[in-house]
Amino acid sequence: MSRSGKTHWQAMKWILRYLQGTSDACLEFGKNHDTLVGFIDSDYATDLDKRRSLTGYIFCIGDCAINWKASLQPVVALSITETEYMTVTKAIKEVLWLRDLFGKLFQHQGVTTIYCDSQSTIHLTKDQMYHERTKYIDVKCHFIRDTIAKGKVLIQKIHMKDNPANMLTKPLPVYKFKQCLDLVGVHCW
Repeated sequence: MSRSGKTHWQAMKWILRYLQGTSDACLEFGKNHDTLVGFIDSDYATDLDKRRSLTGYIFCIGDCAINWKASLQPVVALSITETEYMTVTKAIKEVLWLRDLFGKLFQHQGVTTIYCDSQSTIHLTKDQMYHERTKYIDVKCHFIRDTIAKGKVLIQKIHMKDNPANMLTKPLPVYKFKQCLDLVGVHCW
């Protein structure tokens, strides 16, 4: 604060405009509170300086978002499939933590479904075979297969237009952004 400049002033104005534009937005909780569902997406090599990819996930209980995150991946991915696979890894880590938390609050814990719009990533999470083309994917990411085998998580396909995690990883037109907000229970009055 002692050395604020024009950049800081512009950032503050941006934050105030954002707050003014979203002051009527709110999360709407429904009665369905026993189903934890996740949506993931990534954008390949979004960071133009370091060529890192953007990861985004949203978790909902019923139709209401309870947890979301968008961040740059810590390493450079060599393919779109690897980017999505690393996103699934982050999402499964988060879902295991959420399942533990909600296991203490609610008794029922079925399989948690995570929706992904990458068919190749879904196949990679289910296929136990070694593939020459995917050998560069780090071994630590393969805990996904163990989690799926234990029946805690299910990875399913979702069409790109129905994936609310797109709003975390891609610039969208206003109507599409509002559609994504509606999908996760954020409503503007």
